[in-house]
This record gives sequence, structure tokens and C-alpha cells, in this order.
Amino acid sequence: MPRFEVKQSSNLELTSHAGLGLIGQCFEAAQVEAVLDSRFPVSQGMKTSDIAKSMTALLCLGKSDFEAIEPFRNDRFFKKALNLSKVPGSVWLRQRLDAIAGGVREYTDELSLRLLERTGAPITADGAYVCLDIDTFVMDNSGTKKEEVSRTYQGVDGYTPIAAYLGNEGWNIGLELRPGKQHSAAETHFFMERVYGKLERLLAADRHVLLRKDSGFDSAKLLFQCEDERERLTPLGRRLDFVIKWNPRKQDKAAWVARAEQADAFKVARPGKRCALLSQQLERAHGKERRTLRLVVSVTERSIDKKGQHLIEPEVEIEGWWTSLDAAPEEIIRLYRRHGTHEQFHSEIKTDLDMERLPSGKFDSNDAIMHLAMFAYNCLRLLGQLGLTGEISPVRHPAKRRRLRTVLQEIMNRAAKYVEHARRLVLDFGRTAKMHADIFCALQARLSRLGAA
Repeated sequence: MPRFEVKQSSNLELTSHAGLGLIGQCFEAAQVEAVLDSRFPVSQGMKTSDIAKSMTALLCLGKSDFEAIEPFRNDRFFKKALNLSKVPGSVWLRQRLDAIAGGVREYTDELSLRLLERTGAPITADGAYVCLDIDTFVMDNSGTKKEEVSRTYQGVDGYTPIAAYLGNEGWNIGLELRPGKQHSAAETHFFMERVYGKLERLLAADRHVLLRKDSGFDSAKLLFQCEDERERLTPLGRRLDFVIKWNPRKQDKAAWVARAEQADAFKVARPGKRCALLSQQLERAHGKERRTLRLVVSVTERSIDKKGQHLIEPEVEIEGWWTSLDAAPEEIIRLYRRHGTHEQFHSEIKTDLDMERLPSGKFDSNDAIMHLAMFAYNCLRLLGQLGLTGEISPVRHPAKRRRLRTVLQEIMNRAAKYVEHARRLVLDFGRTAKMHADIFCALQARLSRLGAA
């Protein structure tokens, strides 16, 4: 095996995170300084925008702990790429985030909206519908004494944040931290109020939105809120529909079998198994208010299991979906099944952004970091959609979107030589990375043009 001579130059500057140059362009397009510094002014010391940029940049590299900032304190490229007046230390980063955590969350959401608006981010539909997927997920923080860590529905100690994803790309337009023990439906109407306002900014009036939720959100209060929003948008020329999984709770399965038989809806799928699809108009009540809603129900009865074993008593399985659509039951079920794609987006937040175990012991600070993670997620998603799909993409299998991990590998963690000379900033990718250099140039040209607009 050959042996290599190791040399450390005193003049040569290399960076293994050349993609930060594009993240800086995303910050400019989102107008981070204009949004944050006017609301959180400081008389001396580091600007609030520098704190937010530094933390978001770490998240864009898949680093969530405060100590990860230390190697960048003397990194000239990190400072220049993000247009920072100064790079904070880990202690200062933690303390400043603790101080502004309570008020900064609303404005970090504004950063994501401006990024998507001003860059013309593609929001594609699933057929005729732009889908809006809402769900909670579990973040395991067991073995810690952080505020509001408690038992989750998955049986671990941690948090259960709620997230909203828009379009086939999975743009994150809502991400809020919650205590682990909080039920999915609790306080969700407040979250939905904030999400509904964002839809009007991001989508043209002629885009048909389909809201999808799982059975954890099956409550009359949330269903009535969806109906109220539909009625509010109709005079504005907008359309919102929903498909929400039914929670059968203590339903009498035998009664549903009887309803299917009475409607002559059963079809034999195989010997010993028959299935039925029903469309029912049922009344729901919340307080003194009552409304009639459509419920699509799937009833499956098995007298012989899949191995051919005859059962003493038939097994009955019922599933249902509340919906405002007039489509056939088969179409309602097909539309809801694609709701499962959002599980990948949860995974990207927890693993690719390293957000599984949050860095602070304070709940408000962790919530603020979650909102910054939403901004980082959208920055990386934007780079992936603009640079890693289509004609300029590196040779890979065709895809509608790229996972954040792919963006980290192909764009963010790309090595380059950094040079400052004659008022010029140069990134030299070397002769073996022509395709990645072309991607960088194309993305920088588009983002810088939008950021200057």
C-alpha cells in the first residue's frame, strides 16, 4: 500500500461544506435580516439574525447541538457565506436563543414563507389536488430531564411535535413542539388556524387543496373547523376539501356487517373473505352544534384466514374516512393511502437534520430550534428540487424529489478550495467535480437574482 505524506498549509483554505454558499443565498432570498433584526434589535453585541443564521446553518449540515458551532468560529468561509458580522460561540448561541425563544418562533415561520414565495418554489399537485398532510410524530428524548419530556403514544419518553407538509415535494409550512403526553387533537385547531393563513399566501386561488389527517384528529371540533374554513374560502373563489381517518372507538362491528348486508354491498374477495364499501351520512355534535358529514366505511369479514384455516367466529375489520368530497369510495381510499408519504418527511427531520434529541433543556428554546429546523428543511428541500432533479441533476435514478440526506451528500458536503482575492470570492471544486460545479453555479444564479429582487 502506498504511504501518503501529510502536509498542512498555512495559506491554503479548504472547506468541506461548500453548499453553505447556497444556504447564504437562501437566507438572502428569505430576507432574514429584515425580518428578525427590526423585531429583535440589540444595542450592542451580535445581531439576532446572526444567531438565527448560525443555528440554521448548523441544522443544514445535519448538526443540532450548540457545540457544533465551535469549529466554525475561525472559519472565514462560514462567516462570508452566511454574511455574518460575527460567528457566535456555543455558550453565546445557547444564551441568546434562550433569551429570544418566546418571541422568535412566529418570525422564523415568516422566513419559510418568504423563501417559498420569493423563489417560486414548485408546489405540485397529486392529480387535481394540492395535498396538505397534518400529523404528529415522536421524538425520543428518554434518559433526559428536559422540560415537558413525558410518555408518548409510542411508549418512550420524549416529545410529540406536529407538522404540516404541502404538495408532493413535502414543503414544511408548520412545525411546532409539543409535550410528549399531549394528545394529537389537543390544541390542533390553533395550529390549523395558522396553517390556513399560510395556504392563501403560497397557493393561487384556483388550486384545489385536499387536507389529510389520521384518526388521531377525529374530533367533531376539528371536523367543524374544516367545514367552517371551506365555507369561508368559497366566496373567495378558493376550494378546500378534507379526508380524515375515522376512529371507530367502540363501534358495534356486527351492526356494520348488518348495514353492509342490508345495502347488498358485500363482494367476495376470495373464499372465506368478503368486503363492502359504504357511504353514510352521519351526524356529529360539538357543544350545541350538530352537523351531518359524509363517512366512507370499509367492512371486511373473514371466516377463513389467509392460510386456509376456518375460524370459529368471523373476524370483522372496519375502517372509515370522513370526507367532504363527492368522489367514489374507492377514490377516497386511494387519496388517503398516499397520506403515508409524510412519514418519510418526519424521518428526514429526525435523522437527516439530527433533530431526534433536542439540544436544550428548556422547552421554549427547543421549540424555537424546531421552527428554525423548519426553515432549514425548506432550504435543503429547495436546493434538492432545483438542483438535483431535471437536466442538471447528477446521474441518479429519476425522482420527483430528493431526500435531504441526498442534498447533504451532493451539495452541502461538497469540498472546495476557498480563495479571497481582489475583492473576489472563489470556490474551486477541482477538475473532477464539473457537474457539481455546474449545479452550484445554476442554483447561485437563480437564488442571487431572487434575493436581490
